Amino acid sequence: MKVIVFDTKPYDRKYLDKENERYGFEIKYIEGKLTPDTAKLAAGYDVVCAFVNDDIGAATIDVLVDVGVRAIAMRCAGYNNVDIRHAFGKIHVVRVPKYSPFAVAEHAIALLMTLNRRIHRAYLRTRDGNFNLNGLLGFDMHGKIVGVVGTGQIGRCFIDICRGFGMQVLAYDPYPNPNAGIEYVSIDELLSRSDVVSLHCPLTAETHHLIDAKRLSLMKPNAVIVNTSRGALIDSAALIEALKDGAIGGAALDVYEEEAQYFFEDHSNDVIKDDQLTRLLSFNNVLVTSHQAFFTHEALEKIAEVTFENIANLSAFRGNRETYLANEVCYQCEKFGGDCPKKNHKNCF
Repeated sequence: MKVIVFDTKPYDRKYLDKENERYGFEIKYIEGKLTPDTAKLAAGYDVVCAFVNDDIGAATIDVLVDVGVRAIAMRCAGYNNVDIRHAFGKIHVVRVPKYSPFAVAEHAIALLMTLNRRIHRAYLRTRDGNFNLNGLLGFDMHGKIVGVVGTGQIGRCFIDICRGFGMQVLAYDPYPNPNAGIEYVSIDELLSRSDVVSLHCPLTAETHHLIDAKRLSLMKPNAVIVNTSRGALIDSAALIEALKDGAIGGAALDVYEEEAQYFFEDHSNDVIKDDQLTRLLSFNNVLVTSHQAFFTHEALEKIAEVTFENIANLSAFRGNRETYLANEVCYQCEKFGGDCPKKNHKNCF
């Protein structure tokens, strides 16, 4: 199998190369993102491997199909940047449904604790010889109410950690887990009761701007919101207004809805032209990291492992339409709420 991998950094190549020792695929790495313009570079390759901020819309898919690419292998769990409806019947899309829920959950906790106790500000102060505590006051996490939106593996890991701090847990999920021992409430009740809100859900048409101006207005004035999922779950303009008005206590963000232009790259010598991003960075009660929640040794190992398993499965899948393709994203299945009418989606394509 010939594989072309877009949007790669040295750390990606390190883990992918190590895993490829088991398979011997012919691999070409591209530093740039996958777009309609760069998709033509995939000519002659069987599989395109892409990441969270690649543009895999209809135009890109058409180019990939035209140059003979059989599949898109996402090396991430989310696929909101893939037009799966347009891909349906033309090209396979596979993903890494889980890698390390601990990595993301632990980063969410790290963001929360750093923002709450102002550790990022204290670090800079002490390096300058300033040992003043003014402006660094936080709150006890013990006894506080944490509202968790999304109780998949990452959400449940986050809940376990919060319970270790002695926090009371509320949760919202359109598909509640009756065996999880979690108190489920409506999202509006969760927002109004919680001292901390943490988002752990996918970005879909239904969850786009799930946290908008109306829902931000429901939150307690001192409440903190944490987002390690997808940026567009929060309406950034509405969040800025809420922060300006003092309507919420702060925000800890590992993702941003227009992050593709900046995240994963060094822009320290550039002018940041995204006014919303620069405004968010200007608040002393906002903490932003650059989509690094996944970034642990264990997670990168697992991403490489499952990505190449998916590619190997694609190789074995050639010409055998009666075999179920693991980790495939299927528009037909999505359309029917995950209950594919053709059973196991083996005949959907």
